[in-house]
Amino acid sequence: MRKICFLSMDSLENYVSDDEIAIPFLNELGWQVETISWRDSAVDWNDFEAVIIRTPWNYQKSPNEFLEVLRKIDASKARLENPLKIVEWNLSKQYLRELEAKKIKIVPTIWDEKTVDETNFNRWREHFQTDEIIIKPIISATAEFTYRLKKFSPELTEIFANKPFMIQPFMPKIVTEGEFSLFYFGGIYSHTILKTPKVKDFRVQEEHGGIITQIMPSEKLLQTAQKVFNQISDELLYARIDFVRDENDNFCLMELELIEPALYFRMDKDAPEEFAKTVNNWLNR
Repeated sequence: MRKICFLSMDSLENYVSDDEIAIPFLNELGWQVETISWRDSAVDWNDFEAVIIRTPWNYQKSPNEFLEVLRKIDASKARLENPLKIVEWNLSKQYLRELEAKKIKIVPTIWDEKTVDETNFNRWREHFQTDEIIIKPIISATAEFTYRLKKFSPELTEIFANKPFMIQPFMPKIVTEGEFSLFYFGGIYSHTILKTPKVKDFRVQEEHGGIITQIMPSEKLLQTAQKVFNQISDELLYARIDFVRDENDNFCLMELELIEPALYFRMDKDAPEEFAKTVNNWLNR
């Protein structure tokens, strides 16, 4: 059988992943799949026809080291998916600034601040005309170091002393409605889920107790997502686009996930097989 790799991490304990659901369908199409940690220095990437970035959900702790591994893979015989160029672009949430410049509506964001202190905190709240703000790193995953704040916390000064960050207003509908995620395989729309936080939380990830539901997206949501997707010139094996609705019923882009998004195969009965077929077609072109 031909071999491909699902790039992961040393341990997925305390994380929720369902990539294994797609593996039997890939096996049926003649592909042997090995799940390997990106930190495994003994692996020979030349052994694989492709390395598909899937669940390296600790990369944000060592982003430069992670990119070095991807560059080694890219220089091998293996095909890296998604491509290195798009991963480098998508690694920092600064990409949202570029999309906003292209008339994509994002969650309002303040960039380029250097210090989290009480004076700045009060200025940010005044800027957004809100009682609550979100502070998070521009390189992050699984909501790590993401804070929802009504008042300044002095420990944040040290936490973000050497960690570039972004500031946003808290979007109330993330709690009252949830976060919409749309999935694309090979540029073709696959399925949509709604992620809602548990009671008294705002984080929608399952690792934090988020509740996941499959939904049928409205035409407006589909059109908004397609507009975002159309901004990417590179061909993508997979993509996830996340939105929250604002008080004016506009869908605001939260994330364009092109590196290691959970693809929620278990939420759509056709998704695992469709992903496998997309991978097979992708590598046979």
